[in-house]
Order: sequence, then structure tokens, then C-alpha cells
Amino acid sequence: MPGLLNLGSFVLGLVAWILPVVNLLRRNKAKSRNCIVLFMASISACAISLCMQIFYTNHLVKIEDWSALMDTSSAVAMASTLLLVVTIVLNAVVFVVYHGKKSKDK
Repeated sequence: MPGLLNLGSFVLGLVAWILPVVNLLRRNKAKSRNCIVLFMASISACAISLCMQIFYTNHLVKIEDWSALMDTSSAVAMASTLLLVVTIVLNAVVFVVYHGKKSKDK
């Protein structure tokens, strides 16, 4: 069961990155409401992914697997930071593209 936390975290991290790309590819077809929904889904997927990593770390603490914590803590910290930064940047790009599009329409 704890191994599924890592798999779920990975999958949701990919979803957090894929949704803004889909949002950009559909920008001419999608309405602004779809933009907001995909934005919220992307941010939520990122948050749940990071939460799953916290739960997995908590599991390692509960079973007192200190060597696993020492081996993986810096990699998990770097991967979590990368996930968060890339998700924010991708969603910021989507926001700028959609905001720029609305400004030109007026």
C-alpha cells in the first residue's frame, strides 16, 4: 500500500504538468471557463502529489526506516521543488496567454 503513494504521486505530478500544456494547445477552442477548470485541476494535482510524498515520508518515520529516509530525503525535496516550480511556471504561462488574448479581444 505505501508503494502506491509514490506511484500516485508520480502520476499526479505528470497530470499537473500535462493539464497546462493541454490548456495551451486548446487555447483557440477552449472558453475561459475551461481554462480556469484546467488551471485548478493542475494546481490540485500538484498539491495532492506533494501531500502523497508527505504521507510516504510519514510512513517511513512510523516504521522507523531511517536509512530509507536518509537515502531519499534530498531527492524527494528536489523532485518536490521541481514539481512545484514547473507547475507554477506552466500555469503562469497559460494565465499570461489567456490574459493577453482577452486584452486583445477588447
